[in-house]
Amino acid sequence: MNKTNMLFLTIILSFLLALTFSSAAWSDMPYHGEGHIMLNASDLEWGPIDSMAPGAKMALIEGDLSKEVPFTFRLKLPADYQLAPHIHPAYERVTVLSGTLHFAHGEEFDRDKTMALETGGIAIMQPGDPMFGYTEEKTVIQLHGTGPWGIEYINPEDDPRN
Repeated sequence: MNKTNMLFLTIILSFLLALTFSSAAWSDMPYHGEGHIMLNASDLEWGPIDSMAPGAKMALIEGDLSKEVPFTFRLKLPADYQLAPHIHPAYERVTVLSGTLHFAHGEEFDRDKTMALETGGIAIMQPGDPMFGYTEEKTVIQLHGTGPWGIEYINPEDDPRN
């Protein structure tokens, strides 16, 4: 095999290998701990989340929220969105990726008690600690931890699943 044919074969094989790895990232979402995954925010698949008021969108990046495994997901919240007082069964670790999340501890919604978490801001809440919040602008947050994950509203009337 001459150098030109060898170079051509190397280029084709490299292209096919790159195509295989890039399609694996798309087809293996959410990630379940095998190998590695790399993607851009534009690759995420957003959908509605039935446990939150209309307007919120979720992109599950890693894990199965019903199992005791690591999870990572993002929430896209529209402007003027309200997070009614609620609790979670596991630690909540929140990072604000864009916008501002006004967030607080407590069983009753009170805008004056919130702290404005700007882009890069973080919050860590213990399991069972009541919390609430709101946005004034479109805001994207990332949550991660170990499942199982869920949400229970302090006031059952706030739960959109009811």
